[in-house]
Amino acid sequence: MVSIATWNINSVRLRLPIVERFLKEEAPDVLCLQEIKCQEHQFPAEALAALGYEHQAVHGQKGYHGVATVSRIPLREFSRHDWQDNGEARHVGVELLGPGKGIVVENVYIPAGGDEPDRSINPKFGQKLDFLERMTRWAEKLDRPTVIVGDFNIAPLESDVWNHKQLLNVVSHTPLEVDTLQRFKDAHGWTDIGREFIRDPERYYSWWSYRAKDWKANDRGRRLDHMWASAELAQQASGHRLREDARDWEKPSDHVPLITEFKL
Repeated sequence: MVSIATWNINSVRLRLPIVERFLKEEAPDVLCLQEIKCQEHQFPAEALAALGYEHQAVHGQKGYHGVATVSRIPLREFSRHDWQDNGEARHVGVELLGPGKGIVVENVYIPAGGDEPDRSINPKFGQKLDFLERMTRWAEKLDRPTVIVGDFNIAPLESDVWNHKQLLNVVSHTPLEVDTLQRFKDAHGWTDIGREFIRDPERYYSWWSYRAKDWKANDRGRRLDHMWASAELAQQASGHRLREDARDWEKPSDHVPLITEFKL
């Protein structure tokens, strides 16, 4: 059994106490973090190693973005793709060397895309679409068992958002983004593991805005975080869940962690 977790932590140094809490309570074999918001030398490597996560691949930058994969299983850094095409730290891939040997775990933070879903007036939206197209070209050539996890910043299904009609023109749920993500999915035949276990149309959110005073009462969530796997590997997934309660922890991220178990 190998368990893999993903979490957009929204500043790993600020939220180190809840990362430590999560690792103590859930003890996943691998944790993929997005939006670590620090350079590599600032990453709390020693604190996480003290909890048994001594194998680490960190791709950071000053103040923004950044991804890190920490593991109890030996790993080697496999790749760093610049799908943003501007040097931002938004991806790191690792190959597991212990249990699950040979599996590649890709950790990605797809751009949010700004406010207006129109690339002619909002360059950030165009960058998001281009990022996904570069990922699609990459996925077409994959020939190894792969898991890709992270903050995709797209909620593709109607049941992935609190109100489908109200969000159709809101970045993260527009038809154009959903179609672009579907092309990425088709390029490798990915399986959306979350929706294998929490079936559509069941409610399934991983993000709630900080703007809501009471996130639970409003429950205006979106499923922006995903765990996808190569088709054969996905068949070995034995469980999937999310820690929605983490949205209530002290100084929480606006995202919650997801965990998938694989029976290998």
